[in-house]
Amino acid sequence: MNQLSIPKDWTIQRSTPFFTKDNVPQALLSHHNTAAGVFGQLCVMAGVVTYYGFADEHAKEAEIKRVIPAGSFAISPPQYWHRIELSDDAQFNLNFWSEAKT
Repeated sequence: MNQLSIPKDWTIQRSTPFFTKDNVPQALLSHHNTAAGVFGQLCVMAGVVTYYGFADEHAKEAEIKRVIPAGSFAISPPQYWHRIELSDDAQFNLNFWSEAKT
């Protein structure tokens, strides 16, 4: 996950509001994947978010664990299974990148 980069000609198609432990969608805390043709960018503003990446939808053990502190971000590739955990003071949002439609 550390070597990933979003293609230079791709753009943000959608961004979420800021989430905390009080309003984070439960789906983000569960095993889910990024849509085909979409990179997810998790941007941490406060606290810590821990990202767990899985080899496939049935994997029980994470193949990637990344602790993302405030001021940092992580990228999730298209169709990659993952989930997150939040510190009590975490605040973050998500940007979804894809190819620009012409």
